[in-house]
Amino acid sequence: MCKQIEEKLEYAFSPVYLIVLDESDQHNVSPGTESHFKVILVTEKFAAQRMVARHRAVYQLLADELSNSVHALALHTYNPTEWQQRQQQAFSSPACRGGE
Repeated sequence: MCKQIEEKLEYAFSPVYLIVLDESDQHNVSPGTESHFKVILVTEKFAAQRMVARHRAVYQLLADELSNSVHALALHTYNPTEWQQRQQQAFSSPACRGGE
């Protein structure tokens, strides 16, 4: 699933930086389950977009995955200038509260 998400994002957004992290092991799921992901996506395509529009574009692209096996998707979306200003660091994921 991680590779599938990565490939779709690469194709659609031509990112300057992309990382897709499977964080399923930090949640209350069966071993080997791929259901919780963190995405850091930096692309020029986000230069004139607000955060909501960026997230909608990613959700639309990954609609099949989100309606099936992906339970949670933490999105960190930036244009290159914003990424530089953040010193190339995204927020840490919050601790799981024991839910699925």
